[in-house]
Amino acid sequence: MKLLKYLCLSIAFLSLNAMAQDQERKPGHTNQNKFKQLYDEFSTPNMYRTGSGAPGPAYYQQQADYKMDIEINDETAVLSGNEIITYTNNSPDELTYLWIQLDQNVRQKDSPSKDINSSRVTPAMSASRFASSYMKERFDGGFNVEKVTTVDGKALSHMINQTMMRVELPKPMKTGDKFSFNIKWWYQINNHVTDGGRSGYELFPDGNRNYVVAQFYPRMAVYNDVEGWQNSQFWGRDEFALPFGNFEVNITVPSDHLLDGTGRLMNRKEVFSNTMMKRYEKAKKSYVEPVVISTQAEAEVREKGHSNKKNTWKLYAENVRDFGFATSRKYIWDMMAVKIGSKDVMAVSLYSKEGNPLWEQWSTKAVASTLKSYSRMTFDYPYHKAISIHAKRQGMEYPMICWNYGRPDENGKYDDRTKYGMMSVIIHEVGHNFFPMIINSDERQWTWMDEGLNTFMQYVAEQDFGEWYPAALSPDDAKYPSRRGPAKNIVRYMGGNQDRIAPIMTKGLNTYQFGNNAYGKPATALNVLRETVMGRELFDYAFKEYAHRWMFKHPTPEDFFRTMEDASAFDLDWYWRGWFYSTDWVDVGLKDVKKYYVSSEPNQYAKNYAESRNLKLEDLNLVYLVEEGSDAFDEKLRQGTSADNSPTLKEYLMDNFTAEERKTITQPKYFYNITFEKPGGLVMPIIVEYTYADGTSKTETYPAQIWRFNDNEVSKAIASEKEIVSIKVDPNLETADIDTSNNSWPKEVKENDFDKFKNKVKG
Repeated sequence: MKLLKYLCLSIAFLSLNAMAQDQERKPGHTNQNKFKQLYDEFSTPNMYRTGSGAPGPAYYQQQADYKMDIEINDETAVLSGNEIITYTNNSPDELTYLWIQLDQNVRQKDSPSKDINSSRVTPAMSASRFASSYMKERFDGGFNVEKVTTVDGKALSHMINQTMMRVELPKPMKTGDKFSFNIKWWYQINNHVTDGGRSGYELFPDGNRNYVVAQFYPRMAVYNDVEGWQNSQFWGRDEFALPFGNFEVNITVPSDHLLDGTGRLMNRKEVFSNTMMKRYEKAKKSYVEPVVISTQAEAEVREKGHSNKKNTWKLYAENVRDFGFATSRKYIWDMMAVKIGSKDVMAVSLYSKEGNPLWEQWSTKAVASTLKSYSRMTFDYPYHKAISIHAKRQGMEYPMICWNYGRPDENGKYDDRTKYGMMSVIIHEVGHNFFPMIINSDERQWTWMDEGLNTFMQYVAEQDFGEWYPAALSPDDAKYPSRRGPAKNIVRYMGGNQDRIAPIMTKGLNTYQFGNNAYGKPATALNVLRETVMGRELFDYAFKEYAHRWMFKHPTPEDFFRTMEDASAFDLDWYWRGWFYSTDWVDVGLKDVKKYYVSSEPNQYAKNYAESRNLKLEDLNLVYLVEEGSDAFDEKLRQGTSADNSPTLKEYLMDNFTAEERKTITQPKYFYNITFEKPGGLVMPIIVEYTYADGTSKTETYPAQIWRFNDNEVSKAIASEKEIVSIKVDPNLETADIDTSNNSWPKEVKENDFDKFKNKVKG
């Protein structure tokens, strides 16, 4: 090791620039270093949110409790409701009015939501698209608010602005005050298959409907320390910001319907038959296979009759931010128990026969595996159930319940795309119970905190699912073929047209390529951070700390960024800045590789160095290095060791090492000066695979901080006992490098498409 140290010192000594520096004074500049801290972007920590990323001692959040009576008229597809909202002001501020979200108003006939997007005439289109675009009357599905009163019936002044309603308080609410008021409303439920929307119904050819119902009630907006009232309008894309509360909901539907939703079913014995109750008790003890509560045969009987009688299903939920439910007479219902920590959670699926055999095979198992994976990475799932509802074109989430697509053809056949698509959407939507239903970020402002974090966790859960249920994988798949998460899958987007890319830290409504921006890129950023930059141990600890700090609270992006650094001792400002605040891309390559041998002959560099300092070369006792292929290179240098080729080095070893020490020191024979370039703006670690002449290889990772003084190129001096025959940057495609043509030495010559075709059909 002493020899290696001596050689490195010699190389560093020789590499000093002998030329005088340019004396011309350059103009000053601002700090544009990629490792600049994020103080300019972050808000100042305060008593509500600390510099560590944790809630502060003065952190507060409001509470909204609901008592609702809901009824669906299955003949007219009208939902009507009456609710009492009890709002608690836990803030230090005095409130003179309340803001209520009326999200169904995005479906009003005169809503401006569709007019915010440009449109153009398409010279040719299908008849159905032409009719829906130019001939079909626009569906009117907004709220019809009949009254807003105090609980004793006095009218409350209110004003509706698109999807927001302001309610004037009879007197200001001070800290700790509660106020209860009543709203009565109704609206026409939309057909989400033909008219779109996050909720609604599907109409089957037999005349039955499958209702997946959400955003169905006027909901309190969030009031917090960051921006006061979060009353940003709902335009249809950005989702929701909601306070936590308790829900007591009674839902009346036809008596031949089955129904489930957010919360605990309080009157199960009234709405379940004796047979269903027995099956339910069996399901609570089944941990391997789902137990069918209502069979396909029983569902087919219900499909044929339309009862005029009604049943009321009573649900109660504590500490949830929203409420959703689903109901139909077509449902097959199965469930199984999942051990999460010290308690059992029920994994549940409701689906029509049109979903079989795919749904009976994999839906509930996907729910169960998701709960286990997410709980492992965050916290034990706190609710008593998680439900997957079969909806034709929907993937959407609410506390304890979600709707998911994926349907075989009319003959019950399905391909891998349909199967994996169904399992992935179930994993994703069930996972939303954690992000944002419990870790309650503001989806209206920061879509990626909901979709991006959840898509990252979806990737982790998909890989777990493939390990726990290998029978779910197709024969050609060694592991679950996740669509988002792996670095190589985001390359096309990040290397695309910069005019159509926005930073992740952009309001979702205003981003280009929404799926890539809100789902794919942040998920990949977290996956790369976990696997390549931090390592799983540090990442997982910090990620779990964030989850525990902010469960049942309202985090911001800064709270996430700060917690990840606080819990890991990993400075990540450069990473957040590059991946989240910019649209820079990764492109790290090999610019130049020079190979050197130790020589006894003074080279021109050494002569220039001695001359510039008026020194005698023989007094410097230098070890000389000569580049392979240069005029001064001699083939004989390949034969001897470094000491053989340099009398100066040999003398040094004899004078400074004992015979025993000389047996143990290494004698590197090959010396390389490797220059890496960074055409892409994004700072990343440099991962390099060195392959040697004896067939062995070694991978080195140089930290991202290697770029801190030069954002364009950096060099590494390598001393090796073995000859390097090839070098490859990012050999496993784990950094999202958009151009791998500059990643190899010697440069790889890739076949063009014609050559590939020619070789394929050769002969």
